[in-house]
Amino acid sequence: MDLQKLTIGQMAELNHVSQQTLRLYDREGLLKPQYTDEHTGYRYYHIIQSARLDFIQNMKLYGMTLREIRALLENSDPQSMKQTLQGQIEKLDDKIEQLKRSKTAIVRTLNNYKKYEATPKNGEVFLEFMPERKIFRHSCDINYFDQNEGGYEYMLRQLKKQLAMSNIPISYFTNTGTIIRKEDLLKGNMYSNEVFLFMDDWENDEGLDILPAATYACLCSGDFSEEEDNVHRLVDYVFDHGYSIAGDYLCEVMVDFPILHSSTRNIYYKTQIPIEFFGNNI
Repeated sequence: MDLQKLTIGQMAELNHVSQQTLRLYDREGLLKPQYTDEHTGYRYYHIIQSARLDFIQNMKLYGMTLREIRALLENSDPQSMKQTLQGQIEKLDDKIEQLKRSKTAIVRTLNNYKKYEATPKNGEVFLEFMPERKIFRHSCDINYFDQNEGGYEYMLRQLKKQLAMSNIPISYFTNTGTIIRKEDLLKGNMYSNEVFLFMDDWENDEGLDILPAATYACLCSGDFSEEEDNVHRLVDYVFDHGYSIAGDYLCEVMVDFPILHSSTRNIYYKTQIPIEFFGNNI
């Protein structure tokens, strides 16, 4: 093996990279063969070019793009190197934070599936104690019950926009729902122009509403069209059992199933009303 005239295959094998990788680096102007035979046109690498290849591979390991690496090679003074690496640390920190948020969103979704599996599926009302929860709430320009499923989708679009305006990561856009205020609930008004999502693991409480720990009368369903009847059933249950309504009605989407055979959102939701008995939480 002539170390001063390595074929692309030899260079690739010595450096544990593919020939396709070396061809890519050649096209991108990162690492071109050092010698071209004027008679055959064959191009060869020199073993000392392995140092440049090591540098490229290290920069890739640091998360840099080929374009960024080429710029660094073209202006490779120590100060530029230092500034570039510092900037890359900041990019990686942002990426790590995004990955953490993605993992948190996955865990949240998995927990929702576990809750879904544990809820009664017989259409009966049940009582459940829930600890204090934090929600991000947004008021919309429509009443959900006037348009039902389509209205819910429209409200979610407004919620997404508000999240972006509030600098809240889209990873929280999972556990959503709608609200009927207590005063409307007591009057029998089917009015809901507010959509929310849970923010229990959000570090900043500014702009969030706190739902106090309470016992809730709950009823689950997977059918949008059943919600209005479920509201009335829950209210009747509360009064029939001598309880009182302690706060706003929530319809929490627990699980958003994959959309397979239609464009309709396939969900399982839990309607819930906080209750009191003789002024005390159950």
